[in-house]
Amino acid sequence: MALWLVRSGKHGEHLARFFADGKIYLTWDGAADTSLDAAKDFAGMRKIVRELYPDDTTARVGNTTGQFWAFAIGMKAGDWVITPHKSKPAIAIGEVTGAYLYDPSAERLYRHCRTVKWLNQDIPRSNFDQDLLYSLGAIMTVCEVRRNSAEQRVRAMAKSGWKAAPVVPILKNAKTDSVGAEDSGATIDLERLARDQIAKHIVAKFKGHGMSRLIEAILKAQGYTTYLSPEGPDKGIDILAAPGALGFGEPRLCVQVKSGDSPVDLPTLNQLIGAMQNVHAQHGLLVSWGGFKSSVEREIPTQFFRVRTWDQDTIIDELLASYDKLDAELRAELPFKRIWSLTTPDEE
Repeated sequence: MALWLVRSGKHGEHLARFFADGKIYLTWDGAADTSLDAAKDFAGMRKIVRELYPDDTTARVGNTTGQFWAFAIGMKAGDWVITPHKSKPAIAIGEVTGAYLYDPSAERLYRHCRTVKWLNQDIPRSNFDQDLLYSLGAIMTVCEVRRNSAEQRVRAMAKSGWKAAPVVPILKNAKTDSVGAEDSGATIDLERLARDQIAKHIVAKFKGHGMSRLIEAILKAQGYTTYLSPEGPDKGIDILAAPGALGFGEPRLCVQVKSGDSPVDLPTLNQLIGAMQNVHAQHGLLVSWGGFKSSVEREIPTQFFRVRTWDQDTIIDELLASYDKLDAELRAELPFKRIWSLTTPDEE
């Protein structure tokens, strides 16, 4: 059995279709009119790719061939696929249940497919060890993830409630000669890797009430005067904040902070709205490290002028934007350094 990384578009725009259809798709518009069934081996697939993309360089043809081969030939029923979300720090995992199919009557981007049984659509990225996240940082649409016994470890995670398997990561000198594997000339998404490392550091340093302390520091850096509830039962109020030196300005803000890995549900949002009314706050901020269930996401438009939500990615965005204004003590707990790098074109 094998483990395959399959992306759902540059911006994750096909992920909802992946879930709704119980399938994964090879969403290359340039290949929409050509079945890959004729390729019996890697050389045959290269011939198809060369005909589809005659102006591509030899290296790019090789890269595309590896991904097409992986999707149409390399994958087998029983293999697992891993698909990162783009809109939130989460990962979906499924089991391949069928052979490669080409349907010329389907919409252009959904003609190449395989059926999948989704095992879990919303696993926090922080549950994965850093070396596995490194493999998932390959900027390829399809590739096999082999480094450091990845497939065995992910299957072990499934047996332990999707928590990290107790394996010591080994990053250096990891090699594979498999066609379509993550080491096969793939560019790494360094920004995503950096955010994963920051996320793990935050989890280690700011568990429980510490997350409220971090959010309070961000709000202070943004110009708010704050009140932080003491650790323990808070009746839906973790932080109160308002502009001005004494906090008498407007808007008045009521903040609820959830530091767990599980997405919060609608009753938590309703509790925040009730707390806002009790303290006469005009606006609310619901912070959830584990993200939000669909019931909350559906309610967001209704509460747009009253409530904002911060998930893990938003917390990191706000932290980085305010970092220089944080107090020295907190910056010492968050030893970040800015690094500039060139952007690379997407492989898709």
